[in-house]
Amino acid sequence: MSDIVSVEIIAGKIHLIRGTKVMLDRDLATLYGVETKRLKEQVRRNIERFPEDFMVELTKEELKNWRSQIATSNQDMMNS
Repeated sequence: MSDIVSVEIIAGKIHLIRGTKVMLDRDLATLYGVETKRLKEQVRRNIERFPEDFMVELTKEELKNWRSQIATSNQDMMNS
């Protein structure tokens, strides 16, 4: 696959969570052209190849807060 993804698209997929820049599994899977569950499967099978903090899971509260921030952000963009 020789598709090139623009820096702007990638930058838009980076979020700040717990003071760290992260990409969501679904966005990373899309960039690699695989299903999210397959990406997570491969990371878990080859966990020794990744840094300890490569994959984190959000708490329910963090997920709720993140979703509300995204909704607010999308609403702001729609009203511009």
